[in-house]
Amino acid sequence: MKSRYEAAKNVFIDSIDIDDYIELESSVNAYKQLEHSIDKPLKMILLFGKPGTGKSILLNRIAKNLKYQKEIHYFDTPATNTKEFFHKLFKVLTKKDLPSHTEVNFSALVNFCKSLRGKREIIILLDEAQMYGPDMMEKIRLLSDTRAVKFIVSLHKTENEDLIAKEHFQSRIWEVIELKNASLNDLTQYVHKKLLKRNLFEVANSIQEKDMKLMYTFTNGNYRECNKLLFTIFEICEFYDKNEPSKINYDHIPQRIIEMSALKLGYIHV
Repeated sequence: MKSRYEAAKNVFIDSIDIDDYIELESSVNAYKQLEHSIDKPLKMILLFGKPGTGKSILLNRIAKNLKYQKEIHYFDTPATNTKEFFHKLFKVLTKKDLPSHTEVNFSALVNFCKSLRGKREIIILLDEAQMYGPDMMEKIRLLSDTRAVKFIVSLHKTENEDLIAKEHFQSRIWEVIELKNASLNDLTQYVHKKLLKRNLFEVANSIQEKDMKLMYTFTNGNYRECNKLLFTIFEICEFYDKNEPSKINYDHIPQRIIEMSALKLGYIHV
């Protein structure tokens, strides 16, 4: 017999699929802010936040929602090299494939973009932009200056955030949208809504307020870390459910299981 915890565990597999999107007040506000920014005559927009704050799923969602209204393209995976990136960009701009052995003439590409100004507005969503090197980012900035291509640049917030955000992009980025870790209330809603979306009512009800406070302490409200912790909690619950069901309290997740999961993930140490 399939354990209820197997289904609950699978709810928290980390994903950027918009079918897994959970609507919270903070995420709705971020979406509206990005959508409004895209409508402005801006050259570059910075989407900024620590890993696990929802940048990728926000970009993925806005790309899918606006694809019939705007010329919008989501570059989800950073190119491994400059040639690969500009071949991909060339196809978006010209709607033609460039032969694999051909190098892109960057000056010609800039001039082509200038010729599109006022005719097309192409929006490029660049995820994981911290993976692009300085030379490539300089070329991206020059393309944004043509005003035919608008870039939404998603960056991890790191120790070098001021250097990246202020010095590297300062002259061209006109708007910054920062995604932050969830509040305790938002994280509680996030967990319960994900479970209820899959009709796991009993499991959702077994997570009590004090459990969420403990999980929040371990994850600091980070959605990705929360997914990892819940996946591990339900994995342990699934083991007991299948092998030693007498040790499982179906009405409440024992604190020791939450702590065992935190220990396994390195949030706490013996």
